[in-house]
Amino acid sequence: ADLKGASSFFLSSLSVILADRFYFKSKKKRRGSRGINGIKMLWVMQFSGFFSAAMLMIVLSPSFQSFPPAEAIRSSHLHAYLRLPSYEVSSSTYSPLDRFSFRKASEFGNADKCRSTDHKITGVCDPSLVHVAITLDVEYLRGSIAAVHSILQHSLCPENVFFHFLVSDTDLETLVRSTFPQLKFKAYYFDPAIVRNLISSSVRQALEQPLNYARNYLADLLEPCVRRVIYLDSDLVVVDDIAKLWSTNLGSRTIGAPEYCHANFTKYFTSGFWSAERFSGTFKGRKPCYFNTGVMVIDLVKWRRVGYTKRIERWMEIQKTDRIYELGSLPPFLLVFAGRVAPIEHRWNQHGLGGDNVRGSCRGLHPGPVSLLHWSGSGKPWDRLDSRRPCPLDALWAPYDLYRHSH
Repeated sequence: ADLKGASSFFLSSLSVILADRFYFKSKKKRRGSRGINGIKMLWVMQFSGFFSAAMLMIVLSPSFQSFPPAEAIRSSHLHAYLRLPSYEVSSSTYSPLDRFSFRKASEFGNADKCRSTDHKITGVCDPSLVHVAITLDVEYLRGSIAAVHSILQHSLCPENVFFHFLVSDTDLETLVRSTFPQLKFKAYYFDPAIVRNLISSSVRQALEQPLNYARNYLADLLEPCVRRVIYLDSDLVVVDDIAKLWSTNLGSRTIGAPEYCHANFTKYFTSGFWSAERFSGTFKGRKPCYFNTGVMVIDLVKWRRVGYTKRIERWMEIQKTDRIYELGSLPPFLLVFAGRVAPIEHRWNQHGLGGDNVRGSCRGLHPGPVSLLHWSGSGKPWDRLDSRRPCPLDALWAPYDLYRHSH
């Protein structure tokens, strides 16, 4: 039924580029989830209409839609809470969240090789936890829910994953709990006023939303006992065990991310930036490479010690007066960290699937294996699926979508 429903979305596609042959090499986990360890494109030819979409679903659906349940072990419940302003909201007031309804996710449990079931996780400071931070807002809520679902699907030890949700809306705890009853999480209120006066106009209005800048404040928002966190954007799905990313060796670096040194780094800043030594000189002695801030492993201990939040804010203040870049929250991170990043395999951020920041055109995968698919850019898979104008790779996001009216 899922296959037929997903295929119907492709009836109005005009033209798509598909690989003639895909080689998927899957590694089964112990009664757990499946990840994608390799994708090779041998040669490309153009098809059109339903035939192309049907072929894509036939080839990919076995790898992405079949998830044997992990060993059933009940999670120990932790009380989630919201750090929110103290005021009452009238029950008669309409909330934008009223239009959202998500299916309840399947239960997940740790496989045998995880830590002994005698070890009961006692709270957010437990050293056995994998910490993941994701923002929750109305515009990207559907994507955030799908991202969480994908992580649970592919984790060998899903009970050991703790989610830190950064929110600016007050009605999200109940929604998350009803969708993922066993999920370990806390929700942290991020006050938009913190960055409202620091945000400059961008090439796309969505990049100007205050919650996009919440990642700058993780070291302040999360408990001091949380020493490391994986930050993930809301427009992605993880198709491998998140614990592999968690175990990344950062060495002496504060953050780790996939780097793309072949990209034209100069385009991320204005000509005025490069012509002024007081600005461009910040990269002196560094070999800066582009990295996408939607997937980062962050050492919060080092971040707090150095005070990187203030350094990022300083560049945002300079931007307000000197206009040194055009893209939202990314350039300040590049200014502070580019050339000082612990490199992570590209498989952990197959980004750009949302197309460019204006037109949102369809794009394919980069060569190589895939552990995370990222729809960065203006085109989001849920919007394109709903409009019956999806890109081919949007079919890989659909199995994780829990929105009730999506199929």
